[in-house]
Parts: sequence; C-alpha cells; structure tokens
Amino acid sequence: MSKELYWLTLTAAMTAILWVPYILDRIMVRGVAGATANPSPNDKPQSAWAERMIAAHTNAVENLVVFVPLVLVTHELNIHTGATAFACAFYFWCRLAHVVVYTAGIPLLRTLAFTGGWVAQIILVKEILGAG
Repeated sequence: MSKELYWLTLTAAMTAILWVPYILDRIMVRGVAGATANPSPNDKPQSAWAERMIAAHTNAVENLVVFVPLVLVTHELNIHTGATAFACAFYFWCRLAHVVVYTAGIPLLRTLAFTGGWVAQIILVKEILGAG
C-alpha cells in the first residue's frame, strides 16, 4: 500500500467514527429513546461541545469529498513523491486537529487546522498537474 493510500485509509476511518462521541452525548441528554427518535423542534439541545463536534464532522465529510479523488488520482497516475506522501499525512493530522480544536471551541486554531488541510489538497493538485 502506498503512503498516500495509507493516509487516505486512516482519514476515512477517522471520519467514519467521528459520530460516536456526539451520539453518546445525545443519549446522555435525551435518553436512548430520544436519541433514536426522529428529530423534533422540541428535542433537548445537545451539549455545546457536541454541537461543535457535529459541525466538525460535517466539515470533515465535506472535505473528504475533495481529498479522496485527489489521492486516487495520484494513485492512478502513479504519482508517489515526497510531496504527495507529506500532503496526505499532513491532511490527516490537520483534520484530526480541526476536530479536536473545533470541539474544544478554539476558533483561531480551528481555522489554522482547516487551512492546513486545504494546503495539503493544493499540494496534491500541484503534484497531479506537474507544477510541484
């Protein structure tokens, strides 16, 4: 497995499990029946950190839609450079940091982590287009 696919797999796995903490919070706030019921305007609000984590998870999914094809294109074109390996690892760590600082409610670090993930995507684009 290439380094790029390794980091893609870790990123996808991380994104796939991000729902667990905020669903546990939903169970604590609303009980099992309330957590598994259809959403209602009368639902008790979740904890502030859980609301932020939901937003971070949504953002992670939105960005995964960009990251995945870029990594798969590098793989298909057999582009495995130090820059692509770095970009994929950097993307993973930036996205992990983004979830942590977003959930903790630290806006400046959240923005920096998001921007780092975006830079990683730009590195992949440059490598694919041969401008790297």
